[in-house]
Amino acid sequence: MEISDEILIERAVKRRDQHAFSQLVRRHQSRLRQSLRTLCAGDHALADDIAQEAFIKAYKALAGFKREAQFFTWLYQIARNQLISHYRKKLPEPDSELVERSGEDTAAPTDQALTRRDLSRAMTQLSAAQRESLHLTYQLGYSNEEAAQLMQIPVGTVKSHVLRAKAKLKSILQDWQGETFNEPE
Repeated sequence: MEISDEILIERAVKRRDQHAFSQLVRRHQSRLRQSLRTLCAGDHALADDIAQEAFIKAYKALAGFKREAQFFTWLYQIARNQLISHYRKKLPEPDSELVERSGEDTAAPTDQALTRRDLSRAMTQLSAAQRESLHLTYQLGYSNEEAAQLMQIPVGTVKSHVLRAKAKLKSILQDWQGETFNEPE
């Protein structure tokens, strides 16, 4: 039987049980890192660094966790704030060509792998807000209201970001498909 996040949090706070917190890390690290990779436009190193910083901050602030939201939602907000702080320091954005090259497989890709790769590449052409809105609502399954709360913006703005992002992705992918079929042989 799996111990709930609430019990692990309680043990980590009241008993200073590091093992309990490490179980929380193991439980949520993959999902957090994947979310951050989307927000970082595929920059795995940056996503991993931000995730590590977020877990450290979460551990230090765990006693202040009010349990008004799920632990992952709270952790995601910490990571998002870390990422915003990182970009505010005016560090260069990831090089999209480098990200594309690093994500290419040496084996012959399947149609599904090609579709995923194309979608990932197209996502890098969206604004950060559009990318995050799509990620929260479609990949993580949050409602527009929950996404708005996480992003700290109005619900209508989330809806606009999602609609614009979907339209832009559709246009980009159709353009790419047209290029593929219209290439001279």
